[in-house]
Amino acid sequence: MHNGSCLCGAVSFTVDGDLAAPNACHCTKCRKHTGHFLVSTGVQKTDLTVTGAENVTWYSSSVKVNRGFCQHCGSTLFFDPPHLDWIAISMGAFDGPTHTKMDLHIFVADKGDYYEITDGLPQNLQ
Repeated sequence: MHNGSCLCGAVSFTVDGDLAAPNACHCTKCRKHTGHFLVSTGVQKTDLTVTGAENVTWYSSSVKVNRGFCQHCGSTLFFDPPHLDWIAISMGAFDGPTHTKMDLHIFVADKGDYYEITDGLPQNLQ
């Protein structure tokens, strides 16, 4: 069981089960949505319980994905491809240790020019 919330606490969530290894997405949309890049883990939608869901604002950044954030404090929380059975959750929103390790960088062709990726993890250009 893993718990988390937004910065102000208006939205909290519980994930029933272990978390998959997170990945870092450096695409332009994730960078603009988060202010840097998005590190998230995907979970089955049926394993996620959200309290305060009425405080989540959804932005459709494309026809393939909706991005959820707290309407009060702006915390980036969810990346939801509605046609799939999983949802990604921002790693920074989890409380306490997650017992995970990042395993991949994606969309590195779009990464910002102000940082380098030096952790030795695999990098996918797209």
